[in-house]
Amino acid sequence: MSAQGVTPQSEDFARWYTDVVQKTELADYAPVRGCMIIRPYGYELWEAVRSGLDRRFKATGHRNAYFPLFIPMSFLQKEAEHIEGFAPELAIVTHGGGKELDEPLVVRPTSETVIGYAYANWIQSYRDLPVLINQWANVVRWEMRTRLFLRTLEFLWQEGHTAHATYDEAQEETLRMLDVYADFAVNDAAIPVVKGRKSSQEKFAGAMYSYTIEAMMRDRRALQSGTSHNLGQNFAKAFEIKYLDRSNELQYCWTTSWGLSTRMVGGIVMAHGDDKGLRLPPVVAPYQVVAVPIYKTDAEKSVVLPVMARLVAELRSAGLRVHVDDREEVSPGFKFNDWEMRGVPLRLEVGPKDVEKASAALVRRDIDDRKQAKSFVSQAGLANAVTGLLTAIQASLLQQATVFRDAHMHAVDTYGDFKAVIEQGDWALAYYDGSAEVEDQIKADTGGASSRCFPLDQEAGAGKCIVSGRPAKERAWFAKAY
Repeated sequence: MSAQGVTPQSEDFARWYTDVVQKTELADYAPVRGCMIIRPYGYELWEAVRSGLDRRFKATGHRNAYFPLFIPMSFLQKEAEHIEGFAPELAIVTHGGGKELDEPLVVRPTSETVIGYAYANWIQSYRDLPVLINQWANVVRWEMRTRLFLRTLEFLWQEGHTAHATYDEAQEETLRMLDVYADFAVNDAAIPVVKGRKSSQEKFAGAMYSYTIEAMMRDRRALQSGTSHNLGQNFAKAFEIKYLDRSNELQYCWTTSWGLSTRMVGGIVMAHGDDKGLRLPPVVAPYQVVAVPIYKTDAEKSVVLPVMARLVAELRSAGLRVHVDDREEVSPGFKFNDWEMRGVPLRLEVGPKDVEKASAALVRRDIDDRKQAKSFVSQAGLANAVTGLLTAIQASLLQQATVFRDAHMHAVDTYGDFKAVIEQGDWALAYYDGSAEVEDQIKADTGGASSRCFPLDQEAGAGKCIVSGRPAKERAWFAKAY
């Protein structure tokens, strides 16, 4: 059964997504086309993403800094592939203070160039390396087709930028941060992901290699959820980022960059949501528990509310995020449906009979059958019972998403089977020679399927490209994507 006013996923997944994002008050449209207003509930979800990542970044030795929003146009022009890749998406400031600027300024689409400028000033010796910096910021990319959280003109993200003495150190950093993203996706967002390397056509503009975590949404489309790039020495040479090595010889640094954005919020919505609305993993949910006191008369209210207040205080003392819905103007049934739509993992109910029995009702959001989702527990030791259920809900959502994903991923050996898999909306794994020619043909033949990545976890071997018949050393995942 769908929540009121929410289009069923089976009818129109795109409409379902927009309905849910707006009705659960995650975000709204801004007056400027393609921009969004992130509402408190949505921003709190982003804060949970940010907190989970920031903790991991700092544990791996990275520190936060901040770099300017405005970048001189000449900076982007120093790296030819970079400017070519971003040119169609740039927002450019030509006037300021009522006057035309001597040099146009680009509103930050990403910060490799301005950070390269800074690193060139900061790094002189091998003793200054590695430089491990991350920034939390907003960026602007002038997208033509936008969707809340998934693709907007302005979005929030983090971008890590590091400098190293050798290629091996830079490559190790690139893969380490890919693992950090995968760890967050699986253990916090409860989203199973495929780690892999992007094709030459799909890699970041100016990178030597790009790596990605790819996730499957409930409509089976792929979502690129985080990327990590080995930039080689491209930006180091463009910005003269050099250091004196132990032999007192001048060398160019090797640099990396990696980023994950508010797109992850959209990924959490689409990987777990159902026709009732959101289903949020407890680790990132703004509220892990919603407490709904149930009473009909003032006498019942005077009995129920003190008990509920005591139980809520115990849960908060245990470090749990609890919201009390004490609205008088709506019924308990309305509250149940409202919080189901908002995806709170667990609902706590206490009524007069629960007070008499010293019990409480707990209702899980991850289980569709309402009878199976509901259980009664003793008020004594409630915090332990709730903590245990939240752990179970987190694991359940990951398992459900993994089972769904695995059922829609197929290894194929012929182009006919490949096209059939894509046509039914699933992902296909096939030998691919990595050429733009083949990828363009696949996009044309399948209505837009693209290479998602060459998975890092695949058996060594070789075969023939599914399209060209040329030798191919690796298989790649293909799917239609956001």
